[in-house]
Amino acid sequence: MMEKNGKIYVAGHRGMVGSAIQRELVRRGYTNIVTRTHQELDLMRQDAVEAFFAEEKPEYVFLAAAKVGGIAANESALADFMYDNMMLEMNVIHAAWKNGCKKLLFLGSSCIYPRMAPQPMPESCLLTGELEKTNEAYALAKISGLKYCEFLNRQYGTDYISVMPTNLYGPNDNYHPTHSHVLPALIRRFHEAKESGAESVTCWGDGTPLREFLYVDDLADLCVFLMNHYSGNETVNAGTGKELTIKELTELVAKVIGYTGRIEWDTTKPNGTPRKLLDVSKATALGWTYKTELEDGIRLAYQDFLTNPMRAER
Repeated sequence: MMEKNGKIYVAGHRGMVGSAIQRELVRRGYTNIVTRTHQELDLMRQDAVEAFFAEEKPEYVFLAAAKVGGIAANESALADFMYDNMMLEMNVIHAAWKNGCKKLLFLGSSCIYPRMAPQPMPESCLLTGELEKTNEAYALAKISGLKYCEFLNRQYGTDYISVMPTNLYGPNDNYHPTHSHVLPALIRRFHEAKESGAESVTCWGDGTPLREFLYVDDLADLCVFLMNHYSGNETVNAGTGKELTIKELTELVAKVIGYTGRIEWDTTKPNGTPRKLLDVSKATALGWTYKTELEDGIRLAYQDFLTNPMRAER
């Protein structure tokens, strides 16, 4: 169990996941939380990360920092996605180990699983098949971080764990027109279409891929839960165990935002993976389930989009 006054470092505390973890820790009464902005600490610089850990000696680490993006961003910057994520995660995990960190939680992504993995995807299907090409670089980096935690546990007896979330959304999401994920991109697009009175909105692909979405505060709840109740080399999937088509998702977003025009599909654009549903029976068996239903979560995310001008600008 994490002591309430134990020193906790949240890496990536300004991002969607890191900020949710920080909110959850505060809500649960943890008082000794350490953070650094990217300007204060560049996690890709090994010397800077090692100096930070040597000085602060955090007992617990949540590694939520990452370079992230949707299909377009991943495809156009494969090398950057691999290098940036490999460097920052290796620097943080290694420095944590060198400085006696009691427990570390590494955040991955469901894109680490094979493109044609069994559905729903159990944790055990990792590295049993080929990755989805559109986000292969990001997946390889995340698999490396997960495996490094596992290897430290095996070689040095550390207690480093990892969690693999499904598609996330919620407060502090990235609503960038081309570099965001599907749900925030849809929120922005339908909001702008409603504001401008556009007769139709065109979405990528044909609307058939199936996707699962988890509200980020639910993930934060699971992360703190796992830090207190789970140890093991195998990762833990974080999701709802429920899926819907991209077409159903776009209709739900349009409904929440109040857009009443037509929805059209550009089938020359890629669909991405046909289906990505996580098997969440492991988290359920540990005693955890999600709380926020999708429509409620989209409503909360839209409120954040409207009231968080920084996010809307990006």
